Formats: sequence, C-alpha cells, structure tokens
Amino acid sequence: MKNRRSFIQKMAAGVSAAVLAPVAVQASPAVGLSGALIHHVFFWLKEPGNQQVRKQFEAALKKLLKVKTIKISHIGIPASTESRDVVDHSYSYSLMVVFDTREDQDSYQVDPIHQAFVAENSHLWNKVVVYDSVDV
Repeated sequence: MKNRRSFIQKMAAGVSAAVLAPVAVQASPAVGLSGALIHHVFFWLKEPGNQQVRKQFEAALKKLLKVKTIKISHIGIPASTESRDVVDHSYSYSLMVVFDTREDQDSYQVDPIHQAFVAENSHLWNKVVVYDSVDV
C-alpha cells in the first residue's frame, strides 16, 4: 500500500511538472503594432446619464468603425478601477483606432463616414480630447 501511495504521489508530481513547465517558461507574445499610428479619442457627453443618448452614440461609434483604413478598434467606457490621482474616470466613452500609417489616419479624417459621424453627433458631446501616438 505504501509503495502504491508513493508511486501515485510521484506520478502526480511528475504530471504537474510536465504540464506546468511549458507554461512557466513561455513568454507572453507582444502585440505587433510596429509602425502603426494609434488614435485614441475621449468623449464627454452632455447628458451622460441619458440612456437614449448613450444608445445613439454607441450606434454611431460602431458605424464609424466601418472606415476601411481602421485596422484595430476598441470602444470603451471608464473601467471600475481604483481611484488614483493619475486615473481619469470622468469621460463618457473612449474610441481607440489603429492605422497602419499616418496616411491611413489622414484618409480616415476626410472619409465620408467620419465626416458624417462628426456632423451627426457633435451635438451630443461637450468635450473631446484626442491622443495620437507612434512608435519611439
């Protein structure tokens, strides 16, 4: 009985080591955005508590993502992370879009879909802040 128990314990330890070893040594691959232009837009709605306005704005943001030069996108609201001096939870929505090149971002700015988004929805916000970034 003792030999059997010892054998099972050693097998369990061996299986655990074999399963976990590859996980422990694998590094998490980085997302490749080399050369990309990241366009991050923050919106403060005039009526952030108005669910009808929020629904309209979310639909408009989703429609905006149809611009062909957008490669990656994310529509978000403030996360419920801890309150710290460096964290701004005051915005209503964020839009992050990634372009392959500066030219693609320039094209986005004059795209009829983007132009319509601004014309049809600018009355919904009272503040917009944009951060554009490229590789260092």
